[in-house]
Formats: sequence, C-alpha cells, structure tokens
Amino acid sequence: MQKFRITLIALLTLITTSAVAQCPLTNTAFNSGEYLYYNLYFNWQFVWVKVGSASLSTSSTKYKGKDAFRSSLITGGNGKLDKFFVMRDTLTGYVTPTLSPLYFRKGAVEGKRYTVDEVWYDYTGGKCNLKMHRQRHDKTHARSEKSTEQCVYDMLNIFTRARSFNSTGWKKGHTVKFPVADGDGVTNAILRYDGNETVKGDNGVKYRCMKLSYLEWSEKKKKYRQYATFFVTNDSNHVPVRIDITLNFGNAKAFVATMKGTRNPLTSIVK
Repeated sequence: MQKFRITLIALLTLITTSAVAQCPLTNTAFNSGEYLYYNLYFNWQFVWVKVGSASLSTSSTKYKGKDAFRSSLITGGNGKLDKFFVMRDTLTGYVTPTLSPLYFRKGAVEGKRYTVDEVWYDYTGGKCNLKMHRQRHDKTHARSEKSTEQCVYDMLNIFTRARSFNSTGWKKGHTVKFPVADGDGVTNAILRYDGNETVKGDNGVKYRCMKLSYLEWSEKKKKYRQYATFFVTNDSNHVPVRIDITLNFGNAKAFVATMKGTRNPLTSIVK
C-alpha cells in the first residue's frame, strides 16, 4: 500500500487500544472553519521548483443524521509539474465529535491513473468494523471487510484525530504503531518522534515544531519504509508547517502559506 500520505497524515501521538468503543477522544486542536493552505515544491534536477498547492479545510456537518466534522484535503500540481507528472488528489473524511472515523474517500489522478479508495466505519459489537472499496485505474473494483478490536484509521482521519493527542514526555526516537486502512486493506504504520526544530513557513513566520516521521510496513521488503516527515507546531493546535514527502518519482515539500481559524493561540511562533 504505497501511497503519498499528505495527511498530510499521523501527526502526533497515537496510542492504540484493545477496547474500541469508537476510541473516543476530546477534540482540543481545531474548530469548524479552520483553513490551511500550502505551497508544494518538487526537487527537479537538484532545484526546488514550486509546482502546486494544497488546502485543508474543516467544518461541522451531519453524517447519517448525526453531528460530525468533515475534513477536505485538495492537492494539485500546476503546469510545471504536469509536464512530468499529473497529480490531482481530493480527500474527504468524516469523524464524530469525539474524533472517531466514520467515512473516508480519496480520488486520485496520478500520472495517467485515476483511482478511488473508500472506507466505511461501524462500531457495533464493541469492534471496529470496516468496509473497504477500491476502484482501480482500469475501472475494475475490489471490495473487502474487516473487524478488529483495535482502533483503525485512514490517511486523513488519523490527522484529524492525532492533533488532539498529548505528546508530553516523548523522547527523541519514541515510536508508536497503529493500523491504517484504505480501499485495498489495512496495513501497519509507525509514527516516530525525531526531536524539535524551528521551521519557517511560506507566510514568513517561524514556528517551534515537533519533527515526526511517518513509516509504513512493506510486506515485500519485510521492513518499515519512511514516506513522510511532518513538522507540526509545538502548541495545542499541532498544525503542520512543513511536510517532506518521498514519492515514486522524486521528493516533494509542502510549506504552510495561510492559516485561518485556528482554535488556540499559536504559542509556537518565534518572535
């Protein structure tokens, strides 16, 4: 399950639990109306070139008649990137007010390939029950189901949830394992804390950040492979300021350019 995890993906502490009960968690990191905008850069022949943008918005909504948060992540390359690789991703995720995943969808145009991944979550019987669907680039479909006593996430809803976890007491090298679902199944992932750094966003502001690496298990190579590094504000918002991504065709970076509607004071700003 080799993917670009812009989820912007698994940003703070994760503690898997054996008793699901929807894995509730109090939201402390964001409000409805938060909007984050990023500039995307690609390393082309040792030169970093701006090639597109990404936006992440969060709003209050209803899912099957019940209160929920909806997150939407949209990424896209401009003409410079399209000359080498077309990338258009739209990710949508729904979670309960206590940040338990409800639904996930990713529609991705990558090169000449278009794929769709979907995950539905249900928590009856004290388990996390998953229904997964993938539409492949050749328009064939794969469907599967899984029930587990673990909390399971996806590449977008894990970001929404993980921002509210408390990382107090973490030491450099600390790792946490957790399962991640997409339309093709469930795999194991790791979040590793790699210390603190000061990072400047494309908005000209410097932030004290936690450096977090995201790795996924490769069944083929029988080891974990690093896909992304996140630099998130070291305050109660845990906003990703910079994201370094390893792609099949090169390396990319995303820098925050706009933050609107953050819930808490940005005490991580370096003045």
